[in-house]
Amino acid sequence: MYKPTLIAAALLALSMNGPVRAEAAASPDEAATQIANQLQQMDAKLQVSSIEPTAMPGLYEVMLASGELLYADASGQFFLQGQLYRAEGQGMVNLTEARLNARRAELLAAVDKADMIAFRPDGEVKARIAVFTDVDCPYCRKLHQEVPKLNALGIEVDYLAFPRGGERSRAFTKMQSLWCAEADRRQAGMTRLKNGEAIEPLSCESQVVMEQFALGRQVGVTGTPALLFEDGRLVPGYMPAERLAQALGIATQ
Repeated sequence: MYKPTLIAAALLALSMNGPVRAEAAASPDEAATQIANQLQQMDAKLQVSSIEPTAMPGLYEVMLASGELLYADASGQFFLQGQLYRAEGQGMVNLTEARLNARRAELLAAVDKADMIAFRPDGEVKARIAVFTDVDCPYCRKLHQEVPKLNALGIEVDYLAFPRGGERSRAFTKMQSLWCAEADRRQAGMTRLKNGEAIEPLSCESQVVMEQFALGRQVGVTGTPALLFEDGRLVPGYMPAERLAQALGIATQ
């Protein structure tokens, strides 16, 4: 889930510089200010989205604009990166994953539906999945072959662009042409590209492909296909229609 990024660099800098003396904060608001100030001193590039108390007394959750999560004490002197669990009954609840799921669900809900390329069932929509895709990715193409089955099971597939090679890749050029096309031509264009066929080269001022690529990185996508459920669960890789339906709680019989 976590990878070496600005967080790792900042925490390394903190360890090399030694402990930073800071007085314990008296209130959550004061703690948030103190933690944010400490992070800015470590690395001015770190952008904090929110700082909130956790269920564990004295421990604060720090959500970064990059989508990464870490924990700090109220003084901002001690930081942790990893999974936070709470014992409940006979099991353990992963509070970190629950928070990341909620954050991903928020970000997905904010995406304009018109910017997605949707394959909808003819009948009742029982569930929706967002799929970060690269039109040149073999497993993305394999997943696209499952779309009719998914639709038959009542699952809507909403495509988001994630050209793995970035803005200078061939996949980006193809996907930019696709998203520049008229909305009623995009679905057929997606299928043509997934079949290895060409579509009309187009250019426009739309930034949707790069915005969706940035969103994918923000929610933790590192490869394609990546499936994002409405509840914020992120599932990497290809999954057959039947298994995907089961993961969504939809009967296949």
